[in-house]
This record gives sequence, C-alpha cells and structure tokens, in this order.
Amino acid sequence: MRLQDYATIVFDCDGVILDSNAVKTEAFRIAAAPWGRDAAEALAAYHVANGGISRYAKFTYFTEQIVPELAPGRGLPDVDDLLADFSAAVREGLSKCCIAEGLESLRSATINSSWLLVSGGDQNELRQIFRERGLADYFDGGIFGSPDDKTLIFAREVENGNISHPAVYLGDSKYDYASASGIGLDFVFISGWSEVEDWQNFVSENALPWAARLSDLGAV
Repeated sequence: MRLQDYATIVFDCDGVILDSNAVKTEAFRIAAAPWGRDAAEALAAYHVANGGISRYAKFTYFTEQIVPELAPGRGLPDVDDLLADFSAAVREGLSKCCIAEGLESLRSATINSSWLLVSGGDQNELRQIFRERGLADYFDGGIFGSPDDKTLIFAREVENGNISHPAVYLGDSKYDYASASGIGLDFVFISGWSEVEDWQNFVSENALPWAARLSDLGAV
C-alpha cells in the first residue's frame, strides 16, 4: 500500500499525532482519586483496555460498574465533575506532550489527499489544542471527537462525502481498527506510543500493515 493512493487519510490523536496516551491514563487516575486508589486503578485499567472509546463512555462505566454502590449522593463527584477534573488534567498534558515527527513531510507527500482527525478525545478540546500547537491546518477535512463516538463520526463523514474512498485510518488501538474497518476504511497500526500490550499478535492475526511512528510511513 501507498498512502499517496488514498483520497482520504484519517488520523487518531492519542498515540499517533501526540504522545498523549500516558497523559490520558494518568488523568483518569486523577479524576477517580476521590473514590480511592483501587477504584482509580480499575478505571485506568479499563481505559487502557478500551483505547479509542470516549471519556463519556468510560466515566459512565466507572459510575455504573466500578463504583455503583458509591454513586451518587455520598458527597462524591458526579460524572460532570469527573469530566471537568479529567479535562483539566488532560489539557495541561496535551499542551506539553511530544508531537509526532514527520507530519510536514508526510503532508507534502500526500498533498492530493484530504486529512481528517477522528479521536475519542473531546472535540472542542482537540480543536483548541491543535490550533494552539500549530497542527490544525494539516487537517483540511476537519477535527472530530467525542461526545460522538468514532463509529458515528466515520459513518456521518462517509455519508456526507467528507471521507472519500479509498480511505485509510492510522490508529493505535483495537477499537480504532474495529471502527474503521466497520465502515470500509483500510487501517495502519501505529505501534510506537500504543498501550496495546499484545499489539504484535493483534497486527499479525489481522494481517495489518504497521509502522512504529508516522515518520516511518514512507516505507508502508
């Protein structure tokens, strides 16, 4: 495969454009800290095991499945408070974490392709961070995120013609692959910052092309 052959190239954010997976994992711990260490670690583990799913779904799972006996009404934060605490921790981390090398050269090499960002991160937060860090202009097709989940975003953007085939998604989680392949996009696994522990087996079992980082994609 050659990226230059795709009409649309779609990128995940965390672990692909930004080295922010660890930022998000720690932010979940911070937000859940009022429930105690065990609950915070359980949420962090659920997040890592379900990379790519929105924070809204993860905090709903937390309050309904991990600490249902404590929520709500015990003077502890509700979901809105969790989201606010999480966003504050994430905002600081995203403003400082590393940006993937090779973006400018990759954009030049795929000048005829439309670029989109589709992430599990909060859409407004992403758009602001990408503007502040000088990344927004790369994504002429738009920057999209939660509260809409990836499957909904992909379906909507294909239907309205913003994603034209052939199209490919560059992601770092199993959910990224499932959401992209379900709508007919090709997929490249980006391994360098991924939190998927068994990614080598996952890539092998699904016969996926992969690269350690975006700067390696000239060889894909």
